[in-house]
Amino acid sequence: MKVKRKIVQIDEDKCNGCGLCAPSCAEGAIQIINGKAKLVSEKFCDGLGACLGECPEDALKVIEREAEDFDEKAVVEHLKLKAPSGEREELPMACGCPSAQVQSFSAPPSGAEANPAAPVREPSALSHWPVQIRLVPPTAPFLKGANLLVAADCTPVAYPGFHGEFLKGKAVMIGCPKFDDAQTYIQKFTDIFATAGIKSVTVVTMEVPCCQGLPVIVRKGMELAGKKIPMEQIIISTRGEVLRKQKLAA
Repeated sequence: MKVKRKIVQIDEDKCNGCGLCAPSCAEGAIQIINGKAKLVSEKFCDGLGACLGECPEDALKVIEREAEDFDEKAVVEHLKLKAPSGEREELPMACGCPSAQVQSFSAPPSGAEANPAAPVREPSALSHWPVQIRLVPPTAPFLKGANLLVAADCTPVAYPGFHGEFLKGKAVMIGCPKFDDAQTYIQKFTDIFATAGIKSVTVVTMEVPCCQGLPVIVRKGMELAGKKIPMEQIIISTRGEVLRKQKLAA
């Protein structure tokens, strides 16, 4: 049944698909579909407008119109369906997909030590596997007491000094806030912050708008886990330069 009430309206002409609004909606009423923010269902939107402040394009507003009534029970079921399966997040068995097998590495030798005749290059600073946010289990040993680096997956390609300047001494998780599911990411970081004893978080993003959802997602996970952890964001230009470093409120 439709009633006259407050509900969020999205101006798709203004929306640039950055995804910042989606993690701000606790009911999961907003998703990025075909590069635009969409209201998944009227009954999932409570009309409070918690998403409005995150939009850099002023594409969202609360209006009053005829709409389906807000359905709290439907929201609970909706969020259950969006939550990642617990079984998929456990440490994989040896017979599972090799890309998801948890491994820790010792520091590799430098190029000169490994092969004196080879050109000297900076060694990899990667200390573990996997690295994709969706594949790293919250129980991974390399997360325990770690300094965590959360990086948009374009940043290692854009910034040539990624390993030496950002990755060394840190556990890393990479992903794309535009193409992956924000609620799945939030749940993953909530579980990690609640159990792993993370010491600090560095979030590395590109300058493009769609990247700016990543620190919002990480902060939301921290908030849901009831933790306050020192956090910094580093923004990289598409030409591979550090544009800004800033401390973020946990």
